[in-house]
Amino acid sequence: MNDLLIRRTVCDTPGYQSWPMIHSVGGRLVCAWSRGTAHDIRESVRHVRAAVSDDGGITWTGETTVVNTPGAADVAEGKGSDSAGAMLLWIRTWGNTVPAAQQLFRTEDGKTFERISRPALDPMPMQITDIFPLPGGKLMCLWFAGFYRGDNHNSWGTLTSSDDGRTWTQNVVEQELSQTDWPTEPSVFHAGNGRLFGIARTEWGKAQFQLQSEDCGVTWKRFRTNIGDIALATPSLIFHPESRLIDHYYFQRGAGLLKKRTVSLDEIWNNPEAWPPPRILAECSTAEHHAGNVNASRMNGKTVLAWYEGDPANTAVFMAQDDL
Repeated sequence: MNDLLIRRTVCDTPGYQSWPMIHSVGGRLVCAWSRGTAHDIRESVRHVRAAVSDDGGITWTGETTVVNTPGAADVAEGKGSDSAGAMLLWIRTWGNTVPAAQQLFRTEDGKTFERISRPALDPMPMQITDIFPLPGGKLMCLWFAGFYRGDNHNSWGTLTSSDDGRTWTQNVVEQELSQTDWPTEPSVFHAGNGRLFGIARTEWGKAQFQLQSEDCGVTWKRFRTNIGDIALATPSLIFHPESRLIDHYYFQRGAGLLKKRTVSLDEIWNNPEAWPPPRILAECSTAEHHAGNVNASRMNGKTVLAWYEGDPANTAVFMAQDDL
């Protein structure tokens, strides 16, 4: 491998570890992921695990079960912080005989998780993504509803909370979308002055989407970007307010490449085809459906990344700090 990053192993227990979320609580790194036996979001044995690191990700300890719902699959899908600095974690619970549900958990130490919300949502999202703060003490996250390989009745929108995630207001931005026009697994941040900026995955299109709002998420514009080396790539964005730079991390599945594109927000706003070429940070497994989904976060002025890779039978969760 020709990695530019120093990778650390979060979990390599036998089994299918996947879809990690990484975050920080009080100087401690927390990584949550889903463990099952295959690339199957509905298998009844799938549940969510978490581990912590007190040395910046060099060692990981204290693995614990966040939730294990009988007869259903639990998958971590989005994370963020409340006003007290505690970690919030969205988990989808879904099974062949169990109704789909979205649950929000809260932890102050990465070891003990409390469910604080199970909102009644319509449409029920396939996934709710990372939580970010808005002015006035509000929290927001994006959601999308539909089926990855389903019909053309897909939608996406926002969730907003004014009470640190206990209750949520759902808004539909677009609905009845085709697979080609459907933005999935978005990563979004607030850039100030009501501006929201995001990148979303595409299921059947040839490039990722760019999402923009100038009124704190009331109305949105959706563009196609020039980011075409995607192969079902889930984006994760880090915004640096001082420099106005955006770091866009994504995993090119199939090629097994962990990539990063960096651009100024001012250069890319309303200019979605101006993304510069990527930098390859790591060479990973080339098994298309058994590697990917990088998730990024900030701690102590550093960017940390988590992803999974392996083969159809066993995958592991890795992390690295990006100093580049």
